[in-house]
Amino acid sequence: MTTPAGPSQGENVYYLDTENVAEMGCLINLDQVFTKAMGLFPNLSDSEIGGLHRVLDVSCGPGGWAQEVAFTYPDIEVAGFDISEVMIDYAKAQARVQGLDNVTFHVMDIQKLPLNFPDNYFDLVNARFVNFLPAASWSPLLQEYRRITRPGGFITLTESEWWYFTNSPALEKFNSMIIRSIKMRGSFSESGMFTGVLPLLGRFLLDIGCVDIRHKAHVIDFSAGTVAHETFRQDAMVAFKLFQPRMVSMGIATQEELDQNYDRMVVDMLRDDFRGLMLPLTVTGRRGEE
Repeated sequence: MTTPAGPSQGENVYYLDTENVAEMGCLINLDQVFTKAMGLFPNLSDSEIGGLHRVLDVSCGPGGWAQEVAFTYPDIEVAGFDISEVMIDYAKAQARVQGLDNVTFHVMDIQKLPLNFPDNYFDLVNARFVNFLPAASWSPLLQEYRRITRPGGFITLTESEWWYFTNSPALEKFNSMIIRSIKMRGSFSESGMFTGVLPLLGRFLLDIGCVDIRHKAHVIDFSAGTVAHETFRQDAMVAFKLFQPRMVSMGIATQEELDQNYDRMVVDMLRDDFRGLMLPLTVTGRRGEE
């Protein structure tokens, strides 16, 4: 397991422009697909959900999950944070429009610890899709999740391998580029074929003293003809265009190579026989009583 020194506090580990409005639009739609497929609390029973009073959404983006929790469970106090001021402003505006006075949003960087929350505060900390982080960032971040979760509270991690599983050679090539860039900055995979984070999620929770570890796998089909196809197609078109400057700066590909592969990807995803799956994994642990 490769765990080199992490990036400095000032180093940008984000692949996309965090203030990009186009990417925010894609995240809004993707969040709806994810929540519909996985549910709000996939590893918790109804009685455990009934015991939640304070919930945190880590790197919440435009705030879709947090708003859905606040709407569905008006007695739960929900907080979300993200590095993007644009996304947090949008999340706050949406909460006002919906009259959700039980949700708050904050601008905060997941890489800058400690987070601005009290000890033992939340009943549940929810973190989805932060596998862009270097391997060395995970241990201190999990310790921070533990600090802000009350004894007996829950920590939930949801991740998926970059990017997706498809029959598109162009998407497969883009995927390998992302994996290579993560490997260059320090990943959990020796081979560099995957991020390597999925099989470690349960171990992360055990290492910070969690018990009752629960795993739940999900399947999201975004093949041609499915409801999710257009959402994922639009996200691919935006995200892989925005990835290009980072790929060039890291020496992974030339701009000409990226442009050619991008054009092939656009064609592939428009084919009637295009097939695509996303296979997220949710792992939940309960912080041990002290």
